[in-house]
Amino acid sequence: MNTSWDVIIIGGGSAGLSAALMLGRSRRRVLVIDQARPRNRFAAHMHGVLGRDHTSPLDLLADGRRELARYDTVEVQTGGVASAALLDEGTEDGTEDGTEDGTEAAFEVVLDSGDTHITRRMLLATGLRDELPDVPGLAGQWGRGVVVCPYCDGWEVRDRSIAILAASPMSTHQAQLMRQLSADVTYLVNGTELPDELRSALIARGIVVEERLIASIETDASDTVTAVRLADGASVPVDAIFAGPAPAPLDALARELGAAVVDRQGSSWLDVDPMGRTSVPGLWAAGNVTDARSSVPFSMAAGNMAGAGLNADLVEEEVRKALAVTPVE
Repeated sequence: MNTSWDVIIIGGGSAGLSAALMLGRSRRRVLVIDQARPRNRFAAHMHGVLGRDHTSPLDLLADGRRELARYDTVEVQTGGVASAALLDEGTEDGTEDGTEDGTEAAFEVVLDSGDTHITRRMLLATGLRDELPDVPGLAGQWGRGVVVCPYCDGWEVRDRSIAILAASPMSTHQAQLMRQLSADVTYLVNGTELPDELRSALIARGIVVEERLIASIETDASDTVTAVRLADGASVPVDAIFAGPAPAPLDALARELGAAVVDRQGSSWLDVDPMGRTSVPGLWAAGNVTDARSSVPFSMAAGNMAGAGLNADLVEEEVRKALAVTPVE
């Protein structure tokens, strides 16, 4: 058991590592627990990231880990977290639930390995899982021939045949964004609701509206997307498919601790303030676990803010404890 962590960060993606960097530079003892399964691991390249455009997202994280090695108070471990529980405030001599220096211990964290750690604060940066529409062949192309973000992946398929697989009210917006990059765009309704005004807007810009249901996604011998097979046997030739997966935030630990949630973007999300603080004292969250729209730059920024906020929160606690021991007249 290690009882001296200031912050345990669960998740070592761009948000978690960014927070660890800020905390390490403030000489905070930080443990990062990372399952090494970032949301964007399916993509060969990331885009729209200044200074890292068209580079591997996994290379970015590897570089981040190497940078953290400069800070001797930060440790990164590969693994998962089995459970986390709130603890009572420690005693002044550091016994029972206290940390080694007698300061407050907020959480007991048990890893999948069975190791147990105590920490004053905890940051959840576990990201989310994309739940794809149930179309045969779609999941196998995720991150390659099937993508989600026009800003992240649109430029690479400009002027080619693009299909938009309707999945949510935002799908028509997705189609209009792609029309900026290609004149050959097909909107696959696939049984979803398409209001007349949105249908008219699609047609007005030359976007083909395909009403027939989808049977499967077709690929060639090199496993490259070639067409969308329709239920009646016809096919729509395509070079890329933009889909709208349902986001499933990986926030079970926070919910088990009683963190408040809010409904937005068609899902339920942790309710956090601008710095990432949840409703549970000592528990913070940043990145995709709080918002599906958090691209790599947004997640890095959120981690940066959370790291700074956590350090400030710890400083405030230390000031209170110092005043309690040595009151100033």
